[in-house]
Amino acid sequence: MRLKRLSTLCALVISVTSLTCTNASAAERPTSVAGCAKPTSKAHKPATLKQPSAVDKKLAKTMTITTNCGVITIAMNPAAPQTVTNLSTLARAKYFDGTFCHRLTTEGIYVLQCGDPSAQGNGSPGSWKGYKDENLPTKTIMTYPAGTVAMANSGPNTNGSQFFLVYKDTALPPSYTIWGKIKTGLPLLLRIEKVGAYKVDEESGKSYYVSDGYPVQAIEIKSATVS
Repeated sequence: MRLKRLSTLCALVISVTSLTCTNASAAERPTSVAGCAKPTSKAHKPATLKQPSAVDKKLAKTMTITTNCGVITIAMNPAAPQTVTNLSTLARAKYFDGTFCHRLTTEGIYVLQCGDPSAQGNGSPGSWKGYKDENLPTKTIMTYPAGTVAMANSGPNTNGSQFFLVYKDTALPPSYTIWGKIKTGLPLLLRIEKVGAYKVDEESGKSYYVSDGYPVQAIEIKSATVS
């Protein structure tokens, strides 16, 4: 998913146990979400899996994502059958297990992006080819309302394993396959937003708040199952 990079908020330093900021108001921000466990996974190379050649005869209806911070359940949309089939294949192969949601946007666009085991934003299942877009929005305003779950991509028909969860109404080009709707877990995403996002300066090694970056509260997918 291509999104505009937004300005930084302030300089901050991350240690193992704390995050501090030179800006007084930002220093008052929490650096973790209550109830979240410490992650135990590490970013890793995406697995190589066989890509489905046909749509499942019986589509999964629900994806349950268990994170270190709580559970998110998604009603899967049969209007995107190839996408549901492919994501179900990945979930059954435990492709998402032990991965991190690597991107949080908090200004203008309100999404948490997941599905890349490398946690770099450019990973997809090894050997998979991009597959077609489905169930694109027809509205021109607020195309992705809160609760929408859609595929991230790098252009038309380039879907892979990455997807994003919309936690507030968001206007984006109608270019991202909508494959689900959040049933439970939206309040959790709003708590994650309040903690914010960060990036690391390559020269100084210091981290700073941004409106488009890694979640300050690390979000680890412990398991993703479909039923």
